[in-house]
Amino acid sequence: FLLCCNLFKDQPCQKCEEGWEQDRGQCYFFSINGSSWEESRNGLNSSTFPLQSFLSNRLIEKMDNTEDKFWIGLTDSEVEGEWLWVDGSRLNTSLSFWFAQEPDNWTQENPDGEDCARMGEGMWWDKSCKASQKSICEKQAEMGRTAVTCVT
Repeated sequence: FLLCCNLFKDQPCQKCEEGWEQDRGQCYFFSINGSSWEESRNGLNSSTFPLQSFLSNRLIEKMDNTEDKFWIGLTDSEVEGEWLWVDGSRLNTSLSFWFAQEPDNWTQENPDGEDCARMGEGMWWDKSCKASQKSICEKQAEMGRTAVTCVT
């Protein structure tokens, strides 16, 4: 659906594609299929994936379902312990939601450790980048016009 800021005047407004959610000028997509971190990143265009600004109570509430675990575009694969978003920006630690004792770079599942962050059950966990998880994508809302038809 399209959400328009001014439905009654013929003025441009911000909009998202069908299937995407809009919040503060950004569009968000929650995938339903799992894939590795690299597959998730390669399946999206370069303007999508990091979403540090959307990590709010609204998103945490959405992640309460134990079935929903999403890659969030955060990795320490370059330097262990130095968490970066895919756009190269550093993690703002005041906006991090790590579970207790995370990140732990656990090597039992994969000897390479856990270099990618996923969100689920309202918290962040580091996970092997080869694991299959869903993805959350972010992109700028587009400017456009929307027609509204009222039926009485």
